Amino acid sequence: MSKAEKTKQLIIEKTADVFNSKGYAATSLSDITKVTGLTKGSIYGNFDDKEEVVIAAFKFNAKRLRDEMDLAIAKEKTAYEQLMAMLNFYKTTWKKAASQGGCPMLNAATEADDHLLFLRDAVKENFIAWQTKVSSIIAQGKAEGSFKASLHAETYAYTFIMLIEGGILLSRTLNQITHLNTALDRIQLIIDQEFIH
Repeated sequence: MSKAEKTKQLIIEKTADVFNSKGYAATSLSDITKVTGLTKGSIYGNFDDKEEVVIAAFKFNAKRLRDEMDLAIAKEKTAYEQLMAMLNFYKTTWKKAASQGGCPMLNAATEADDHLLFLRDAVKENFIAWQTKVSSIIAQGKAEGSFKASLHAETYAYTFIMLIEGGILLSRTLNQITHLNTALDRIQLIIDQEFIH
């Protein structure tokens, strides 16, 4: 990795939590220079503008979340166990996520929908990747014969994502994990009642 690539990576890693907790629009250039210890010239020597830093920081945050969830899922063999691992991941990482500003997917989606339209494609891409992952687990369960063959994987995957993100939204807003747990329990009930033969 070249010196320029290392500097660029340092900027992304140092700003990721700031963007996620303070907000992508609210984070200023002075916030970026303060957290990185670099000058404005160094920031713009590595990125064309703040928008490019925002997209890179979001992608870093989303990848970090995805990698941690994938690691939890990969420990399990059956599709059912993998879906339970995903639910458990959200139950056990709530405090850590809250301390880092909340779910990067939800935070970025809110800002991309309201005013940071340049961020929308990156957010959309990551939600699709999440849906694809869950759909592939459901497809695996169908192939194993443990899930009903008639399941529409994509519809269920998006339903699970909606429940999780809605649960996170209410839990963060009201500062009660109860709402996320209710959403996760509902997903488990759907799996137990609608997926299994």
